[in-house]
Amino acid sequence: MRVLISFLLILLLLGEASAQCSMCRAVLESGEAQETARGINNGIIYLMAIPYLLVGFVGYQIFKILKK
Repeated sequence: MRVLISFLLILLLLGEASAQCSMCRAVLESGEAQETARGINNGIIYLMAIPYLLVGFVGYQIFKILKK
């Protein structure tokens, strides 16, 4: 449980992570659409984090079942 809490705190305390591919970044930074680039970056990070959280939750549930 401590590992999960530590992971979540680290995830929340991360500064600005750059998750765009080089092509997306080049297109978005070429114009004045900085707010659009930030929104796309946040969307990519959100979509990337959800599967890891789900797999961790399922793994933890299986661990609890096997421990009984």
